[in-house]
This record gives sequence, C-alpha cells and structure tokens, in this order.
Amino acid sequence: MRVESRAPARVDLAGGTVDIWPLYLFHPGAQTVNIAIRCYASCMIETRADRQIVLVSQDQQLQETWESLDDLSRSASKLPLLKELVMFFDPQRGLNITTSSQVPAGAGLGGSSALNIALCGGLARVTGKRCTRGTILEIAKNVEAIVIRVPTGWQDYFPPLYGGANSVHLGRDGVKVEHLAVPFADVEKRFVLCYTGQPRNSAINNWEVMKAHIDNDERVVKNFSKITAIATQMREALLARDWNNVAELLAEEWENRKRNFKGISTPKIDRMIEHTRKQGTLAAKVCGAGGGGCVVFMVRPGTKLAVESALTQMGGEVINFAISKTGLEVSADQVEPTKKAR
Repeated sequence: MRVESRAPARVDLAGGTVDIWPLYLFHPGAQTVNIAIRCYASCMIETRADRQIVLVSQDQQLQETWESLDDLSRSASKLPLLKELVMFFDPQRGLNITTSSQVPAGAGLGGSSALNIALCGGLARVTGKRCTRGTILEIAKNVEAIVIRVPTGWQDYFPPLYGGANSVHLGRDGVKVEHLAVPFADVEKRFVLCYTGQPRNSAINNWEVMKAHIDNDERVVKNFSKITAIATQMREALLARDWNNVAELLAEEWENRKRNFKGISTPKIDRMIEHTRKQGTLAAKVCGAGGGGCVVFMVRPGTKLAVESALTQMGGEVINFAISKTGLEVSADQVEPTKKAR
C-alpha cells in the first residue's frame, strides 16, 4: 500500500499565543483568527515486505533506517517527530516514510503542525486505525509537546485539519472552531506573505511569554487582555468585510505583541514593514511567535505586486497568499510492498 497525505500551513491574524493552555482560561472570550494557505506539508508512506522502518526528510536531507520498530524505539533519532508518531501508531509491518514541505524552516506558519497532521492522517490510513479529525488533533498536539518539550497551542492544528478561515474559540468548556464565511478572493488580493530568511524558534519565544504570564507579569497580562479583545474584533471585522478595520486591528495586534518579549520583532522585519508603506502596506505583523520567520502584510488593493517586488529587492522570499479551502487530504493506492531502503 502507498498512502499520500498533505495538510496546509496557516497565517495567524490575531490572538496567537493566547491559545496555549492555561493562558486562555485567564482571558474570557479568548480566540485566535487564522487562515489556511496553499502552502503544504506532505508525506508518502509505503508498506514494506520486511520489518524495516525507513524515515526520509527531503527538506533536511536526512534518511534513517531501522531494522524493526523495536530497534527504532531503543534508538535516538534526528527526526524525533516521525519517530514518536510511528511509535504511537505501532505499524505491524515495515514502512518507508518520506516527508516534504513547502513551508520554509522557522517560518512561523505552523509548518511542523501541518506536517504532524499530514503524518497522523497518513499513518492512521496505512495502519488501519480509525481516527476522527478530533482524535488526530489530540494525537498531533500531544506528540508535538513530547518532541519540543514545552506546551503547545491549539490554533495551529485547525487550519491543516479543516482549511479555510477560522476562529478558534478557547473557553472553560473546551476548544471549538468556527469557520468564517469570508470572501476568499477579497482576502487574497489584500494580503502579502513574505519569508524574511531569518528562521525563529517559536517554542522558545512562546515559552518565555507564557512564563512571564504565569508569573503574573502585569505588563504581559495586560497585553494579552488587549490581544484577546483585538482577536474578537478581528473576527467581527472580517465577517463584516470591514477592511479598513481589519488593517487597523492587524497593526494594533502587532504593537501589543511586540511588547510581550523583546525578541519578537527584528531589525529586518521593522525595515520591511516601514519600507513598503510607500508601496501600499497598510499594516503588518509577524506570523507565529516572532523573532524572524514570515511577516504578513495587508496592502491596498492594486498594490500587491509593488509590495511583493519591494520585499524581494530587500532579500525577502514572497510566498503565494492563496487560501486553502480544504484541510487534510489522504489518498491510498494498492502497490507491491518494497523490500529495500531507498
């Protein structure tokens, strides 16, 4: 059997970091607003005629071969997410697993979560385990926490699972996703996405902010209360198609987020935002936890190409901002099992 799966990354517009348990419990009405984009993490899984487990990361140019699942369980791996997921799904035969991603490393687009979801979907299919999307979300979230060894947020798992534009509501009675009925074409012509070329470590940035909140840092708690209010307003502005308000809220979210931790912005990010204002940028914010990675720019209609050109001249890598209407996709073919590691 050969199984192929893919899941989209996301751009977060408002409410990030508040989605980490238990931070949102201290901010009634907490939610995050994000959009799935056509930038995919993918995996291909092939069953083998022997017991070998072969893990291949095309992006990291790594390949590891283990004689059996027991051999994998006793050994250290340079691909810990793949290892932990294979161990969880407990395949009864050998597998070749190859992963790839269109998401730049450290981009802040939830690329690792998208790959996580794609792997869960593919492994569930190839091992015959019946998993709902809710179950896949729980598995992916918990396994990622095991790998990065710090708490993970909720928002990164909904776009790769469901696609589209979402508001993730975070409350005492649980976490729920609301699919936002926004005109995708109107959104796409107003946003530009650019990778700065400087990767960031979201786990570290989020952990520093989370610790400050738990330690009751008055400044951080106040900022998060403001970010929570902005996310609520962002949802309403998107649904109302009030693009001027969306731009104002995006800028306000960024100003409050920068106050949480000194490493969230970088000189290059600041230069990109300021330099492109004359080309048409209305507002911008870093994606994810910051410290590098991608920046999402909201621009005046008709200026998208000019802003993208300016960012390219500054050394940025423009990523196509197109909304993925669908989330996780899994397909399977019956093929002869392989015998040798590739």
